[in-house]
Order: sequence, then structure tokens, then C-alpha cells
Amino acid sequence: MPPKCFQLGRLAGFLMVSAAVITGCGSTGSSQPISPPAAVTPPPPPAPDPQAAKGTTPDMAEADLTLIFEDDFQDGTAPDSRKWAFDMHRNRDGWYNEELQYYGPDNAEIAQGSLRIIARQGAPTEAADYGGQDWSSARLHTKGLFGFQYGRAEARIKVPCGRGLWPAFWMLPEGDHGWPDGGEIDIMEYVGFQPTTFHATIHTRDFNHRDGTQRGETVDTDPACGTWHVHRLDWNAENLTVSLNDTPYFTFTNTGAGEGAWPFDKDFHLLLNVAIGGTWGGQEGIDEAAFPAVMEVDYVRVWQAKD
Repeated sequence: MPPKCFQLGRLAGFLMVSAAVITGCGSTGSSQPISPPAAVTPPPPPAPDPQAAKGTTPDMAEADLTLIFEDDFQDGTAPDSRKWAFDMHRNRDGWYNEELQYYGPDNAEIAQGSLRIIARQGAPTEAADYGGQDWSSARLHTKGLFGFQYGRAEARIKVPCGRGLWPAFWMLPEGDHGWPDGGEIDIMEYVGFQPTTFHATIHTRDFNHRDGTQRGETVDTDPACGTWHVHRLDWNAENLTVSLNDTPYFTFTNTGAGEGAWPFDKDFHLLLNVAIGGTWGGQEGIDEAAFPAVMEVDYVRVWQAKD
């Protein structure tokens, strides 16, 4: 797929999934305390969920969508501060899920037409918020800068290979709703010890990794790391569906069971990060030979249905 072209064919499809009995990890948190405690240990990836259908995306005309957010990472050498902010709020205290990285702006750059998030061995020990980490990376979000309710979010990403790496493209709610009550949508997660697998997961008060009740699916593709893939969320009041390279593989349906099961009726913002180690990403150790490791992002785009 051409990296910067607006693909008309990819606008075919939005959600029309039959209602099912509902009831779906990401790195967690935001610049506010909305994430789970640091000691939380995610269980192994969820088994196929009979309540989460493998949805399809019927035709939707190009005219039915309008582009509301776009970053093709073409300008400058650092992420556009009008669109992205660096999340560093847990550096001093340590990051959730027992992750090992220090997050800082020196680990993100715009180069060769892409956003590059660079995970490195070593951290800025002289930084005022340094928390004793031996690794560094970057975590960017649009919190307070851009959020949306319902639509299509898509990114073209090349994740790095290597045990101990945990890159993600995901969403958290605007405002301070608390985790997991406010909800979390993991459009793409990858853990390096599963080299051919992508994960899509949702977390809510009723369904979350803290209780081992999260809802999600996996998709295998070889290679998953070291090559470009398109990750997409289609989201409306009835369903959310995650696709890999235009093929849906996870759908979570709202059957009206309440906010504990479906908190996805408010504005959410976007996140991009590469975590290192942790209770999930570090389950099989860290391959030091994999560093420095770079997640490249070709573009991020969001569309909404026209009124």
C-alpha cells in the first residue's frame, strides 16, 4: 500500500454487526491518574470470546466519511505539539504493569517521513523526574489536544522485533474517569515474545485484565514485526471493530447492559508508545541485542461519519 495515499478503497466498510450478548490491554494511563495500579499483572492473552463476534465491514460510501484528524509526519524533526504531547507523568514513581522504561521527548523524532519512537538501553539519569530506570522510550498522546466520539481511527505502523518490547496504538477517554471504569480501547498491541501476533482488546469496569475478564482477539501474520501494517478501529454506538490490513478480526458489541460493560459513549484520545518489559511485555525477558528498537508510524488519521 502506498504509504501516504488516501486510499479510497479502504474507506469501504464501517460497522454493521449483529447484536450479541456483550460483554474486551494496553499500556495504561494518561497524564491524569486514570490507570490501574502499577502492580497489576495482566493474564495471558484472552481466549477466543464467544460474546465478541469476528465482525465484517459492509460497504460505506466515501462520501459518508470526513477526515477530522491527520498527521503524516512530514514536517519538522519533532512531533507536532499542536497534535501530540509527551506523557511522562509516572517517570519518577515508575510506570504501570511494572514496565521498566523512562519516557522522554528525546526518544521520539520525525525522520524519513515517519514518526520514530526509539526504545534504548539507558535513561537520562540527570533528569528531574528520573526514577531509576535502565531503559528509555517515548509515549505520545493527544489528550487535551484532540478527542472524538465514534468514527474510524487508523494508523500505518511498523513495530520493532525483539523480546521485551511492547508497542501499542490505543485510546483512553478524555477527562478523569478512572481506570478501568472510563474504558480503554487497544487497537494494536504487540509483545516481542509473540513475534507473529497482534492483539486487540477492550477494558471496562466489567471486563478488564485486572480481573482477568478483558475482551479481545488476536490475529497472526508473518511477519508481524519489521514490516508495515495498517491497524484500524471502526466505532459507533452499537459496536467497535478492529481490523488488520482491512480485514476485521475483533468486534465488541453494545447490547445495552450499562456503563460497566460499555463506557464507549464519550470522547477518547489517541496514544502511541513502546513500553519495555513489564508483567506482560517482559514475561520472557528482554533481549538486549534488540536495542535500540524503533517503532515507525507512517500516518495517523481519524474520520467521522457525516451528518
